[in-house]
Amino acid sequence: MSEVHAGRRSRLRAHASPNGDVAAVVSRPSNVRYLVGPAPAGAVLLVGHAGGDALFGHWDPAEDPVGPRLTDDEGPRVTVLDGDADPAQAAVRAAAEAGARAVAVEEHHLTVARHRALREAVPGTGFTDLGCAVERQRLVKDEDEIAALRVAAEITDRALGELLESILVGRTERHLALELERRLVDHGADGPAFPTSVATGSHSGLAGHRPTDRRVEEGDFLTVRLGARFRGYRCQIGRTFVIGTSPADWQIELYDVVFAAQRAAREALAPGAEYREVDRAAREVLSAAGHGTALGPVTGHGVGLEIGEDPRLSPAAMGRLGPCVPVTVEPGVHLPGRGGVRIDDTLVVRSSADGGPELLTITTKELLAL
Repeated sequence: MSEVHAGRRSRLRAHASPNGDVAAVVSRPSNVRYLVGPAPAGAVLLVGHAGGDALFGHWDPAEDPVGPRLTDDEGPRVTVLDGDADPAQAAVRAAAEAGARAVAVEEHHLTVARHRALREAVPGTGFTDLGCAVERQRLVKDEDEIAALRVAAEITDRALGELLESILVGRTERHLALELERRLVDHGADGPAFPTSVATGSHSGLAGHRPTDRRVEEGDFLTVRLGARFRGYRCQIGRTFVIGTSPADWQIELYDVVFAAQRAAREALAPGAEYREVDRAAREVLSAAGHGTALGPVTGHGVGLEIGEDPRLSPAAMGRLGPCVPVTVEPGVHLPGRGGVRIDDTLVVRSSADGGPELLTITTKELLAL
C-alpha cells in the first residue's frame, strides 16, 4: 500500500501546488489515514511542495508499546513530538523551513483559534485553503478499497444473520445492539462502523435511534441498522422485521412501499446519474403512497473511511455519480406512535456493462417474521 499512498500524496501535491511552491498540511484524521495509512490519533501530515512528506504526532506507549515504525523510502518521515506541542504547528514550521511560499490547510477542519495559532507560528508565510481536495480524491474508490468494503459487508451480514437465529422476544434494544457489536468484532471487524441502532415497536423506523431498555414484544416491527469497520473502511446495512407469526396488514403495506422506494433508488444508481435524481426516485414512490414528508433530508450518502462521506443523495445535491463510488440507499418511513420501516444497503456504482450496481450487503430484504 505504500506505493498507493505515495501516489495519493503526489496527486494532492499537484493539486495544492501547481507551481511547486505551496505545501499542504492535512489535519482531518480520515484524510491523514487515506494518504499514509494508520496513524496515531491527532497526527498531522505535511505534503511538502518539493516532496519530503512528514507525519507529526504524539506517541502514547500505553496504546502502542512498540512505538513509531521506521518508514520505507516512499513513506513520510515520522516526527514524534514532546509534551503538548501541536502537530499542525510543527507541520507548518517544517513547511516554512523547507522554503514553501505558502501553506494550504484544511480550514473546514481547523478551529478559528487553531488556524490563528498556525498563522502566528510562521508569520512570514502565506496561507491558503486546501478545501475538500482530499475528500474529492477519496470519492472514487480503488479496487483495494472496495475489497475492504466487501469484507466489512460480509462481516456485517454474518453478524446480523446470526442474531436473527436467536430468541429476540423479551430482550432489550440495548442488549441486542451490544450483542451485534460483539459479533462484528468476533468475525474480524476492527469495530462497529457507527453506533448500532436497534429499534422496536413505536421506535422502529426512526433514523439514528439510540437503543433503550424497551423490550422486544410480539407483533413489533424491529429495525436494525449496523455496519462493520474493516481496515478502516465502513459499510452500512438496515433491515426491518416483524416479531411474531405473521405481520399485520398495515405492516405489510408500509414495508412494501419502503421496499419499492429503495428498489427505485437502487435501480437509478449508474455512472452519470445525478445525485438528486437518485433521491427523487425514492421520494416519488413514497409521495405517491402518501409518505412524501416521511423521508429525511437524504436518501443515501457515500461510505469509505467514514460513514456519511460525499456524495449526498438529496433533493438539492449537485453532481453526478461516477463508477466505483460506494453509496448507501436508505429510505425509511416512521409513523409516530406505531413504528416504521427502514431498509439500508451499501452498493458500488457500476456501469451496465459491468453488471450494474454492485450490492455489498446481501442479507434478505424479505419481510421476515421472527
